[in-house]
Amino acid sequence: MSRVGLKPISLPEKVAIKLDGRTVIVEGPKGKLDFALPDGISLKSEDGNVIVSRATELRQHKALHGTARSLVQNMIVGVSQGFVKDLEIHGVGLRAAVKGADLDLSLGRSHPLLHPIPTGLSVTVVENTKIKVEGIDKQLVGQFAADDDMKQLLVGHGISYERGPRSRARVRARISGCRAGVAQIRLDCSGLVRL
Repeated sequence: MSRVGLKPISLPEKVAIKLDGRTVIVEGPKGKLDFALPDGISLKSEDGNVIVSRATELRQHKALHGTARSLVQNMIVGVSQGFVKDLEIHGVGLRAAVKGADLDLSLGRSHPLLHPIPTGLSVTVVENTKIKVEGIDKQLVGQFAADDDMKQLLVGHGISYERGPRSRARVRARISGCRAGVAQIRLDCSGLVRL
């Protein structure tokens, strides 16, 4: 049984959802998204909630039930609030810039790396080292931010997701504490790697 699929999705005021055959169309203040429902999955809207249900108890329908519900919820959140991924560039001389419809990355190579920005995404660069990827499609935002060419991480260099309050110096201090090059790596409760 899909517990995720059984939860109703609350529909914000400025978001409209309609079903056109097997296609779900969600419109909101930030844009419009559509999704083709898999066979055996149905959707209905009542009292400001959206309910996704399955036709049978087949294993395939159970698997698709929760997935379809999550995709519809992501569409609703995307057209009402949008999705954001923040990236940081670490390293001396490494920088980024938006040039037209491309993200220009200078990551210590002999040539700049140009990444075309897909339609539907907004990419901004602040201070040459902070990249902000915004859009209404969660999959597109995550895929662009996780592109393998952009994530060319060297030790302490390259592009990574913004870490927040934990500083790089704090992690580096723990790394320098190992003796004779031998270290045991384990994860403590706070999520920091302890050597």
